[in-house]
Amino acid sequence: MITTETTADLYRRLAAALTERVDAVPADRWENPSPCDGWTTRDVLAHIVDTQTQMIGVVGLSVPDGPAVATDPAAAWRHTRDAVQAILDDPATAGLEYDGHFGRTDLASTFRTFYCFDLVVHGWDIARAAGLDDTIPDRDLDLLDAVIAQLGESLHTDGVCGPALDTPADADRPTRILAALRRRA
Repeated sequence: MITTETTADLYRRLAAALTERVDAVPADRWENPSPCDGWTTRDVLAHIVDTQTQMIGVVGLSVPDGPAVATDPAAAWRHTRDAVQAILDDPATAGLEYDGHFGRTDLASTFRTFYCFDLVVHGWDIARAAGLDDTIPDRDLDLLDAVIAQLGESLHTDGVCGPALDTPADADRPTRILAALRRRA
């Protein structure tokens, strides 16, 4: 099990942690290269905003137009976060079903695994790129471990993480987990 938190509560907690990191990014570091090849800090946040907005669209819902990541990254994130949180807080919208990559599922299940996972991983990317504290709390490492196991080899395909990196035998847990996600701690 990933966590005993509801999907709405898990998203709320992880989104709050990402918000702290986003709000701490100095204006001159949004164009810094990130651990994601070819992406800046701003590109990573744009990816989070865009993919969450697109996922909401899969079930026929939408995130209202709001600030753009290009001009106000923190406001764009808060706008998307709040819209997604309202959807996840409502059991009727959170439970909307669709045919996903792994079969029939619902919006809450997808956010619980993939998009909450993304908040942790890309939160680390943003912190690392901006020179902020990039520590991942133990319970979030637990979440990453669980989702890595659940996604299996599909995690290592093009467009997701790609092949895992090698780590020394004595590498600590964050280093091993990040290496599985093609990131160097």
